[in-house]
Amino acid sequence: MSEELQEVRMLGLKLPTDPRWVNLAQMDLQEILTDHAYCEQKAATSCITLIQKYPERHKMVRELAPIVTEEWGHFRLVLRELDKRGLQLGQQRKDEYVNALMSFMKKDGSQDDRLVERLLVFALIEARSCERFRLLSLNLNEPELRDFYHHFMVSEAGHYRLFIDLANEYGDEARVKKRWQEYLNYEAEIMENLSLRGDRMH
Repeated sequence: MSEELQEVRMLGLKLPTDPRWVNLAQMDLQEILTDHAYCEQKAATSCITLIQKYPERHKMVRELAPIVTEEWGHFRLVLRELDKRGLQLGQQRKDEYVNALMSFMKKDGSQDDRLVERLLVFALIEARSCERFRLLSLNLNEPELRDFYHHFMVSEAGHYRLFIDLANEYGDEARVKKRWQEYLNYEAEIMENLSLRGDRMH
């Protein structure tokens, strides 16, 4: 079994990223760093939205509060990397991957059911981000950038696990496990059908 396949299975992912993606990404660092910056910004705002929407979920609020700070710190780190290279933060682009995942969310059920849906979507985004950061940390030409992305890989792995744990906290574990598998299967279909683009983190 290849190392890439072992990694995606550890994260639960069904399909590894096409290895050509790293080559495309490093052809225009301004584009991939721009998309990465906005991904970190959206991760912070997504956690803020969960806190605002479910303030009575005290455990989740306490767990997510430091993640907001961490994700915003990541946004600043990517901005610093752009500045260091004399590059500009470009325009935010539509995230087809995340939009496709959001379209799979169930909108009915109880408040806890809807919360679990959100948590599983966020867990999947973090898992795929972790997998892609790992590819960058291993395969980029610049050692400094490889170290830069190793830091993000470790962080995203922890966030993925946290969102899964919170889903189990607020939902029935057997149902969460079944729904998680449905999300993983659907995510593999998204990955198969999305165009391979080096200017997108997902």
